[in-house]
Amino acid sequence: MSLESDVRDLWTRKQEGLTAADATDDHRATLDAFLEALEAGDVRAAEKRDGTWEANAWVKQGVLLNFGLRGTEPREYGDVTYHDVLPLRRTDDLHERGTRNTPDGTVIRRGAYVGGDAILMSPAFVNIGAHVGDGTLVDSCDTVGSCAQIGENVKLGANTLIGGVLEPVEDAPVVVEDGVSLGAGCRVTSGFVVGENSIVGENTLLTPRIPVYDLVEEEVVYGHLPPERRAFTRFVESSVSEHDLIDGGAYKPAVVATSVEEETLEATEREDALRE
Repeated sequence: MSLESDVRDLWTRKQEGLTAADATDDHRATLDAFLEALEAGDVRAAEKRDGTWEANAWVKQGVLLNFGLRGTEPREYGDVTYHDVLPLRRTDDLHERGTRNTPDGTVIRRGAYVGGDAILMSPAFVNIGAHVGDGTLVDSCDTVGSCAQIGENVKLGANTLIGGVLEPVEDAPVVVEDGVSLGAGCRVTSGFVVGENSIVGENTLLTPRIPVYDLVEEEVVYGHLPPERRAFTRFVESSVSEHDLIDGGAYKPAVVATSVEEETLEATEREDALRE
């Protein structure tokens, strides 16, 4: 049987009442093989098909099974004992691909893929099912949520939050496509897709509930930022502006997207020294 069919079969057994206490060595072997496939980049929680990002539901089922069919147990990391269902990911393979991660605070959970020539600065957290592409920078205080898909040559500014979307399994997770630069303090949540080669200003919230005013195509879009845009937060008038309790009006956040200018691209280029 293929790994996909093994995971689907195990998911069915779990729905029929299989518990962590009942799980056998064969079941755990399937879970381990699944984690190894994620870490190798052989399977992904979402893929782009015909221009649209779609979830691989069985992969997300495999992630959930690793929580549902494993018991919490004490684990060692350095001189610290912690309790979790999963150990941390081994990182001895990262050096072979030219990737570096700083110690004491960079946490990569099992089942996360990290590509080559990447940089992960402390403290940062990459959760199970996440995919971090080649040449990407995960800066200090960044979080990459479960199943989030981060492309190649992406820059995640310091204190950036990338949500995941693990459930429902049919929903695509957050996607940050190739060549994107997110400024410090950005948040991307609820399955939002950031189009390739876009530049997002610091402290911008990207979520399907907030409109994106695309001044290039002169339209309002939700749930995605088109490719090659420069985006930043502005505030527009709220429907409750005329309420008696609100003196001076009320405003709600929106995202404004314009074309990427050459000088903006030059300003966001990473220093060559980071790669030396």
